[in-house]
Amino acid sequence: IGWAIRNGRIHISNTSFCLRNLCVMEGLLTRCRALSTLATCSHQLPRYVPHRHHHCAPERGQRLVLSRVFQPQNLREDQVLSLEGKSSDLTCKSQRLMLQVGLILPASPGCYHLMPYTVRAMEKLIRVIDQEMQAIGGQKINMPSLSPAELWQATSRWDLMGRELLRLKDRHGKDYCLGPTHEEAVTALVASQKKLSYKQLPLLLYQVTRKFRDEPRPRFGLLRGREFYMKDMYTFDSSPETAQQTYSLVCGAYCSLFDRLGLRWIKAQANVGSIGGTVSHEFQLPVDVGEDWLAICPSCHFSANTETLDLSQKNCPTCQGPLTETKGTEVGHTFYLGTKYSSIFNAQFTNVHGEPSLAEMGCYGLGVTRILAAAIEVLSTEDCIRWPSLLAPYQVCLIPPKKGSKEAAAIELMGHLYDDIVEAVPQLRGEVLLDDRTHLTIGNRLKDANKLGYPFVIIAGKRALEDPAHYEVWCQNTGEVAFLNKEGVMELLTHVQVI
Repeated sequence: IGWAIRNGRIHISNTSFCLRNLCVMEGLLTRCRALSTLATCSHQLPRYVPHRHHHCAPERGQRLVLSRVFQPQNLREDQVLSLEGKSSDLTCKSQRLMLQVGLILPASPGCYHLMPYTVRAMEKLIRVIDQEMQAIGGQKINMPSLSPAELWQATSRWDLMGRELLRLKDRHGKDYCLGPTHEEAVTALVASQKKLSYKQLPLLLYQVTRKFRDEPRPRFGLLRGREFYMKDMYTFDSSPETAQQTYSLVCGAYCSLFDRLGLRWIKAQANVGSIGGTVSHEFQLPVDVGEDWLAICPSCHFSANTETLDLSQKNCPTCQGPLTETKGTEVGHTFYLGTKYSSIFNAQFTNVHGEPSLAEMGCYGLGVTRILAAAIEVLSTEDCIRWPSLLAPYQVCLIPPKKGSKEAAAIELMGHLYDDIVEAVPQLRGEVLLDDRTHLTIGNRLKDANKLGYPFVIIAGKRALEDPAHYEVWCQNTGEVAFLNKEGVMELLTHVQVI
């Protein structure tokens, strides 16, 4: 069956083509285009030009095959429970699914091995974060995880943070901690630059590194662990007014980030806690296993962590309308710090009058591994992982027939399709995985693919032996299935957005 897309519509050359299949096909393409638009919103972000990254892209002629991926699969429920110790510890969907398909493996309480699929997804998320942070002028740095005690003692947080700090001594008896955050370190760094000018401000420095917190009760997998990845940005401005502008700018970048990932988010007023400052907001994803309660006003869109409200307060402080409550998990947090840290470490700049002035500061965190887990918690079914389209470890999984089956002749045909896809759709090079475990049935491999959540699964079944060959194409994020010839597959995959 010949067909093509012109002006956003499907055109066919054989009028005997079934109308029902035509509707399914057009609906599939429309939804896939819509999902890609939702996930990337590139037309709404003119301030940066996306670059193509080919993560672990193979050399020409080489194929990425599933049998070579280090990825434990098909764990039974009892095996999953034994990995986490007690059944009561396995309390959320994302934790259970990530263990079942081998995305994570426990190393110690609150610490996990991140397996290849997870690392690929995380690196994609970091690229999206880099785009958003650098679009507003962020400069990426990397500070040591090992932080000397005297920095924390200067701000009194060595005692204030209490047991949450993971502390240690070196061979000389000097005290250190493994940093859960880096306000002290970055302020001392900037303070060491004695000739900082107002012309160099605002200064937006950020990093993506491992962080450590001695959680009393690690749980929910990557949602609350002792070791995790975080993006933390620290800003230095010349006045309270410009610092507030920078605060709004970073919050806007966070909104853009979550919109690009296709995640529903809530920006809520929050307490400043041990970080300090005068203004604070949390970025929350509504989820049943969330540990925070949020108060929301449907009328004026006011939202706040209930910790910031009077327990007797039932109405919105802005419009006096009724407040509703929902649970959420925090994936980002922003703080306006003022001069709390710059005054302690004497982080100064030379102002327009040639006089020394203290920098006005802000700090901004994103939980990288927590965003991954929270997205899986929000988007997945009870049995199958679903990813934000931009973060899927691989965009396409190809499933050839079982060796020795009636359709075995299509095994070679599927190999050719792999080569044609990466040649015709260059942005998918390194994003297509061939499930070469042909000793298994198509059904078993489709079950695995469904659990792992590839956005597109392409199967060579009985109709692959037709002339022309037709492939069964599953769009995992919409649940739709269509039979397409090679040209149709290419046209469909051309619309896939990658980061």
